[in-house]
Amino acid sequence: MERPELSIAVQRTPDEVVIQLAGEIDVLTVTELSTVVNEVLVEPPARIVLDMAGVTFCDSQGLGTLVVLSRKAQHAQVVLALANVGDFLMRVLDITGLRSALMINSSS
Repeated sequence: MERPELSIAVQRTPDEVVIQLAGEIDVLTVTELSTVVNEVLVEPPARIVLDMAGVTFCDSQGLGTLVVLSRKAQHAQVVLALANVGDFLMRVLDITGLRSALMINSSS
């Protein structure tokens, strides 16, 4: 059975890194996401934006990873924000109480 994967594209500017995500953030893909964010934190920008526009699914492992990455960024004095969070994920964040644990950019 073929599964959707997580596609990750990184765009750097002098003070910001945008990580565009597409696909599923789950137990099979969180390691890849963590690796990319950890690599960005080696030479940290002022801000990291996780563009969630293409995310179709996020399981509990994915949610936990987002919180862990947010905390790692805070320790590195970097703002980690989620952008383009879809309705389904926003609802999951509300239900789990994690919405307040993550910085979420409002849709523009």
